[in-house]
Amino acid sequence: MANLDKILKINVKGEFFVDSTCIDCDACRQIAPEVFADSGGYSYVYSQPKNEVEKRKAIQALISCPVGAIGFIGEDSKFLISSVINDFPILIEDDVFYCGFNSEKSFGANSYFIKNPKGNWLIDSPRFVLHLVKKFESMGGVKYIFLSHRDDVADAGKFASHFGASVIIHKDDLTGFRNADIVIEGEKPVEIVSGFVVIPTPGHTRGHCVLLYKDKFLFTGDHLWWDRDEKHLDAGRDVCWYSWEKQIESMEKLLGFDFEWILPGHGQKVKLSKSDVKIEIEKLVKRMKGWG
Repeated sequence: MANLDKILKINVKGEFFVDSTCIDCDACRQIAPEVFADSGGYSYVYSQPKNEVEKRKAIQALISCPVGAIGFIGEDSKFLISSVINDFPILIEDDVFYCGFNSEKSFGANSYFIKNPKGNWLIDSPRFVLHLVKKFESMGGVKYIFLSHRDDVADAGKFASHFGASVIIHKDDLTGFRNADIVIEGEKPVEIVSGFVVIPTPGHTRGHCVLLYKDKFLFTGDHLWWDRDEKHLDAGRDVCWYSWEKQIESMEKLLGFDFEWILPGHGQKVKLSKSDVKIEIEKLVKRMKGWG
């Protein structure tokens, strides 16, 4: 829980605040950019919610914060939090949901849930909390857990054990989950079941992969995201742990696929037209080649 004794002085006064335990994972800024901003090392409240929609988003951010650094001291705060928690998992589009409950174990990475007649999928892992477990149970359980790479595993093992789910990860990132059930090898795309294609994208880590669903949703892990400030797709040279040259190749590989949604582990999600996605990736590859 957030601590008033540790409140950041930069916060605008009001019902919501961020304390100094913030790890600057960006989750709150993705969920409620009208309320939270980046101070350079911490998130903070730059504008208190101006309406009920913004307040609800701020509470969703509070619930998703991996370290409990967001506080809410408004009237009926406990009641409102207990109400908003039922928003999770939050529908993105079609049968794809954002899990919330980001985990400190993955530095606050986003995770996603797909409700599918052939079996539900968990994309990377949120915290193992009773609320999500019950919601997933009510939605038909979890058949597959796709892990994009070794450092966004979080509580995947607990979810796999509870639901009897098959865990998918690349061979070169098995250190993240040694007991995986489906191990991807090499760099060729692999269709696990109809509509679900794992695309190896080495770079951030040697075994990093992305998941393409229905030629519409691309779950990109730490490979690709939307830059809210610059309004373009982006990648992280300073968080490339394996090979920048390979990551550029992996980015170029995505030009051979069609999708609209970019749903990252870290960074902002975005929906673009399929043609605009290709234009943006081409621009990004050109920038990446210039970064050295």
